[in-house]
Amino acid sequence: MVDRVSGPPVTPPFANSDAIQPLELQVRAISPQFSRYVLHNASLRRLATGCSWTEGPVWFGDADCLLFSDIPNDRILRWGEAEGVSVYRAPSQFANGGTRDREGRLLSCLHGARAIARTEYDGSVTVLADRYQGKRLNSPNDIVVKSDGTIWFTDPHYGIMTDYEGCRAEQELPCHVYRFEPRSGSLSVVADDFKGPNGLAFSPDESRLYVADTGEMFDEHAVRHIRVFDLNTAGDRLTNGRVFHAISPGAADGFRCDEDGNIWSSAADGVHCIAPHGELLGKILVPERVANVAFGGRARNRLFMCATSSLYAVYLNRRGAQRP
Repeated sequence: MVDRVSGPPVTPPFANSDAIQPLELQVRAISPQFSRYVLHNASLRRLATGCSWTEGPVWFGDADCLLFSDIPNDRILRWGEAEGVSVYRAPSQFANGGTRDREGRLLSCLHGARAIARTEYDGSVTVLADRYQGKRLNSPNDIVVKSDGTIWFTDPHYGIMTDYEGCRAEQELPCHVYRFEPRSGSLSVVADDFKGPNGLAFSPDESRLYVADTGEMFDEHAVRHIRVFDLNTAGDRLTNGRVFHAISPGAADGFRCDEDGNIWSSAADGVHCIAPHGELLGKILVPERVANVAFGGRARNRLFMCATSSLYAVYLNRRGAQRP
């Protein structure tokens, strides 16, 4: 279960779900297949607003709540259907992406600590990795856990380039994708040819890893796309990297897979659904730029969307992937 950690109370302009009216669901089907994924009698709901930049949604089914980050305001928020929004942790070390490990504990990417960390059952926080070969990580961004318990995360420079989402600091390492082995404490680079590795997700059978590259922070001409890799037989190395899909408008930031292996990716105009072979199937249009998503709810069929200043959600006719 997730226990509320003491922090400042949530005050206006935050709004809870009982104070916000549902919005009309606007979709754009590119393929007829997408129509089967959308429940046209389901509304788009804005569950909370008033944040500065929301990120890192993580569903806790055993607590019936969602945790998500408000990075510039240095806190993790908690949303529940009955109670609305409250502060889970503040300060949060400018937490960004999050997920749960195989034991159900929260794993977080911390811009402030330049580390990945685990929240223990008693609420204490354990730093798992903050250095590679003696040099400080940049600003871990997004994180996933494989069925063998290993932790995979991206480490771009975005959180140390300015003081908005962390603290401006010297970059000591290139922007890599890492694999952390919690049993041995070993950290290894699994991809070293990214300009700005960002969101990442395993396919449902874990035969593939998808990784977004959003490029150099101040390069307006940067190439931005999602790449996909195959995993080797042992499941600890990436092979055959290639471009999977380029989001337009905007760029892929965070994404998740559904039970069929489709990618539901953030975009400037909402969330895009992409088939496993890279074809754009359709879009859910959202009033704000979406940064990251997570499946949750009773049947894992509710898509939560962290979008700039607000948290949105919509029910789908698809469930989020449940890996081995």
